[in-house]
Amino acid sequence: MNKQLLSVLFAGLAGLALNSPARAAGPDEAQIEQLIERFKTAIVAHDQKGLEALFVDQGGSWFEVLGEDAFRQIKARKPDLSRVHPDNYRHFASFVAGAKQPIEEKFENVRIHTDGAVAAVYFDFVFLVDGKRNNVGSETWQLVHTNDGWKISAMAYSSYPDRAR
Repeated sequence: MNKQLLSVLFAGLAGLALNSPARAAGPDEAQIEQLIERFKTAIVAHDQKGLEALFVDQGGSWFEVLGEDAFRQIKARKPDLSRVHPDNYRHFASFVAGAKQPIEEKFENVRIHTDGAVAAVYFDFVFLVDGKRNNVGSETWQLVHTNDGWKISAMAYSSYPDRAR
């Protein structure tokens, strides 16, 4: 009976080790983590050029999607409001550079998935303006591995300004 129990226990532990998400980050994951840090640093530094350098120059997409509660509240005042707002990284970089107050984006629960050529990054964020929560949500980036390293090719994020307070 004890041998049978030990066999089941070892089989279960072996399965956990093979399927564990906590594995050593490879060079691609480490480079992507550096890209994430450069993104956050560029926002704090109001560095427009540094921020723009993290994106694929041509193509790409950028979308803000209002969360359900925020959409409902704003739509009550603005009936023609669209829930999805297309934009681009250059507009965001210009906003960052022109911000008069300190701004910062904090990331939590960052998940990276890559095959070495393309990658997806998904995380929860809090965007701070002058040290105060401005909006929160989840954000996803699509990355491509270019001749110049990893670049962001697409971004979409949810926005919940009403949950930030």
